[in-house]
Formats: sequence, structure tokens, C-alpha cells
Amino acid sequence: MTHVKVADLTIGNDLPLTLIAGPCQLESVDHAQMIAGRMKEACDAAGAQFVFKASYDKANRTSLSGKRGMGIDAGLKALQSVGKAIGVPVLTDVHSESQCAIAAEVADILQIPAFLCRQTDMLLAAGNTGAAINVKKGQFLAPWEMPNIVTKIESTGNRRILLTERGTTFGYNALVADMRSLPQMAQTGYPVVMDATHSVQQPGGQGGSSGGQREFAPVMARAAVALGVGAVFIETHDDPDNAPSDGPNMIYLNDMPRLIDVLMQLDVVAKANPVVL
Repeated sequence: MTHVKVADLTIGNDLPLTLIAGPCQLESVDHAQMIAGRMKEACDAAGAQFVFKASYDKANRTSLSGKRGMGIDAGLKALQSVGKAIGVPVLTDVHSESQCAIAAEVADILQIPAFLCRQTDMLLAAGNTGAAINVKKGQFLAPWEMPNIVTKIESTGNRRILLTERGTTFGYNALVADMRSLPQMAQTGYPVVMDATHSVQQPGGQGGSSGGQREFAPVMARAAVALGVGAVFIETHDDPDNAPSDGPNMIYLNDMPRLIDVLMQLDVVAKANPVVL
């Protein structure tokens, strides 16, 4: 069982749950700090570890006109301000090899987007930074293919790896989350993360943007935590219906404290009774 150190936290499939949460994309410094502050307060109250996540660039928007975010320079400054002001680790996506070293100067965890999870040069560049690496399993991959990705990152000497389930393509504009993938990926020894919000996304489902079923995001989170995972990834927003990206599948910020409390109760049971394949 591998434990991954991230700043002052330790993430593991047999350790208390970590929440990786925040808005889909960065909108402003004040907005990011507000969400991070409220999430940290809720996680502290429930006994959960917390990592703030947000993207400085959404490089795979459905439409050319989709809002992409603050950009790497302003976005990394915003993430740095969150880390310092709120006192939490931060996670952000990278979209090219050249961004990895730059983002790693600020981010505690670099995230490899699902569409890029097999890009060897991306994985090597991310691994070489020494930062913790969270790899989103591609919608086109089976869970038993993830060891190939792990091997690529391990070849850099970096073993600070997280593996995330975010659903599998199930026909047009639809995803399905197979909970068998969580213990299967855990067989790598690395912490497994359940992306509860992107797994209920409907990619391209609104023509020029993606749709989603946010009412099922807590269902995905609860199911995954009941199996025993290292972390849950949840996008949250104070006004998701007017968010610039992924609003249909983001959970209302006001609903997060109660959900976190439930997840931590389930986590205690799951960790005391681990799944064995």
C-alpha cells in the first residue's frame, strides 16, 4: 500500500478520506479563496483532509467560444494565493509538457487530464517535476490498463501517484462509472480517487457545451467511499448554474458540508472493513 505525501497531508487507500474539491475553472482570486475557505472549514469540521482544485485553463472545451479561464500566469498566482491564505495544498491541470515544470512551482499536485492520460511525453514531463501526479483514467481505457501509465511515471523515479476514475464512454454524450474499477486500480498499490462530478457529466450533451446530472454526483461519491478509496474529487460552486464551465455537474457549495459529513461516516466503516479481491 503506497502512501503519497502532499504538503502536510498523506493520502492512502487505507487512510482517512481526502477531499479534492473546488470550482471547475478559476474565476478570480477572491472567488477561489472564498470556496477554498469554506471547503477547508467543512473538511476540518468533519475530520477530512482537503486539497483545493481549480484549473487555470480549460483546454478541451466543447466549443471554440467556451470560456477557458484565467490563463497560466494569472491562474498560478491565484492558486498560490489560495495556498498561502487558506493554508491548503492545491491541484491544477496541465495540458502540455512545457506547462509541467512551470505549474509545479506552485501546485502540490499536477493533474493529467483524461484525454491526455496515455501521452508518454506528458507523463514523463510531469513525473520529472517531482510533484505528486494525479492521472485521470481516460474515458476510453479499462482500469486494468492503468499499470501501463503508472510504469511511465515510475520510470522518472516519481512514485507520488494518484489514479482517478471519472467514468467510461457509454454511447454518445454519456458516461457510466463502473465501481469495479476502484479496487482494480487499487491493486497498483497507489491511492485511488473517485471523480464524483465528472462521472455524471454528459460530454457535449448540450451541443456547444457539456451537460450533466449533478443530482447523481453525491450518489457516486457515497458509493465510492463505501468501497474504500484514498480520495474523492468533487467540483463545487456557489452558483453552478452560472459557472463558466461544468455547471450542470457541479455540486452547490452550500450542500457540501452535509455531504462531507456523510462521506466521512462511510469512510470509517469502509476503512475498518477493506475490500479484498
